[in-house]
Amino acid sequence: MLVVIALLFGLGSLVVSSIVGQKKPNPIKLAPYECGCEPVGSARERFSVKFYIIAMLFILFDIEAVFLYPWSILFKRLGMFGLAEMGVFIVILFVGYIYVWKKGALEWE
Repeated sequence: MLVVIALLFGLGSLVVSSIVGQKKPNPIKLAPYECGCEPVGSARERFSVKFYIIAMLFILFDIEAVFLYPWSILFKRLGMFGLAEMGVFIVILFVGYIYVWKKGALEWE
């Protein structure tokens, strides 16, 4: 039921905005936005693979950090078992970080 409501809300928002929204396109509105500056180069430029690797690593470590929150909430109930398990988790995460660092994936050139 929630998925149906979410889909209906999304589609309804698109339909209402296309009906009610102003349609006055001009070259300035249609130009790509680049931090308030004039766009430089083509919008089809390729990014370095390093950019994608660092972006994926950021997402990976960010998601891993999310697992610390539920553990911190239930810390007292989990006791020493929870502490040991989180220690193993952090050690594995740290080993992955060291591996990525040694491979040079965090170097931005």
